[in-house]
Amino acid sequence: MDVAPARRSQARGPALIIFDCDGVLVDSEPIAIDVLVETVAALGVHIPTEIAYRDFLGRTLKTVSASLAADHGVTMDDTALEDMRHRLYARYKSALKPMPGIADVLDALDIPACVASSSVSERIEISLKLTGLYDRFAPDIYSATMVARGKPAPDLFLFAAEQMGFAPAECVVIEDSPAGVAAAKAAGMAVIAFTGGSHIGPAGLKPQLATLNPDALIDDLHNLPSALRSLSRKISRI
Repeated sequence: MDVAPARRSQARGPALIIFDCDGVLVDSEPIAIDVLVETVAALGVHIPTEIAYRDFLGRTLKTVSASLAADHGVTMDDTALEDMRHRLYARYKSALKPMPGIADVLDALDIPACVASSSVSERIEISLKLTGLYDRFAPDIYSATMVARGKPAPDLFLFAAEQMGFAPAECVVIEDSPAGVAAAKAAGMAVIAFTGGSHIGPAGLKPQLATLNPDALIDDLHNLPSALRSLSRKISRI
């Protein structure tokens, strides 16, 4: 496997930002959860939205499918999965928006950034292209389908860091899900929990994220630069 040459920072602070996609770059989680609940309902099983948020947010489709089978007796065959994809992408085209403030934040970044998402590559690409963000990251976009284990395992974030040429300790992850925060911590990376997505309130995620002790917690992406500066000062004192 070819790995990018290491790109080292002179400062003892974060040298690479790894963004989750859904719920961080794009406000997609309510759409995705609604489509999942609708698809499962068509198979004869009703899952309350709050349970869907609790059990499925930030996880790979493989993990979600296994959980549906084990906990709800729902088998997502190829037909059901294809139906869900069509529903989701149609809803994206009519409703998906970039997260407020993300364009300003990306314009202000002075260190490299990449995307590492639990979604399949096709879905990440569609999401970023529909919201005008794709060219800001391509080709540095990584999917959980590229590694053995999805979040909360650290595999995806470690893979992204390796491909970008940075050590885990040089990376900071921006995440909105408990599974993602846990994955970043397991990878030995700093993590900033973002609670500004429209799904955070309905899912009751803010207290859950706080209990995981992220390095910072922000509810507005415009606050990300100051959180990064604070993190750099914290690291420099270690």
